[in-house]
Amino acid sequence: MRETYSVDVAGVKRNLPLFEVKPGLKIAVLNILGDTELVEASAKELVKKLNDIDYDLIVTAESKSIPLAHAMSVMNDKQYVVLRKSYKPYMGDALQVETNSITTGSEQKLFLDEKDFRLIEGKKVLIVDDVISTGSTLEAMRKLMEMAGATIVEEVAIFTEGDSNEWGGIISLGHLPLFFE
Repeated sequence: MRETYSVDVAGVKRNLPLFEVKPGLKIAVLNILGDTELVEASAKELVKKLNDIDYDLIVTAESKSIPLAHAMSVMNDKQYVVLRKSYKPYMGDALQVETNSITTGSEQKLFLDEKDFRLIEGKKVLIVDDVISTGSTLEAMRKLMEMAGATIVEEVAIFTEGDSNEWGGIISLGHLPLFFE
């Protein structure tokens, strides 16, 4: 049986499975895809924390955080944009940056679709993620927003992970430790 780490997110309890991401290091994996109860509770709590923040739209990266961005979008009546991890011809003249993800363990790219570029340009944006761990995806999102001429007004996540001192500026609902063996 796989080891787990117990969390309580906005009154919703989950046991997150631990997975080894490199020798001697395990992380608790939060997968909100299909977990409507957790997504809705998390979105509601994050929206409460954003009461005084003025923003035009929500930006997230593909794919696990899409349900969270969608739920927050519905609750706040704001549009959301998804930064994609692969290029499709219909994306036109897309902006792109490279990043390295702890969960995939490899280099990946993030793309901002040409149509979404026009939506984002000159806007105040809220960056949303499920878990911010190494910060590499967050940094890529920041770069794309700068390239698009957007202003990031806040960054939110269900959890931060790793060194909690690195994430003082992130609005989150909790922090996940790293598990060293």
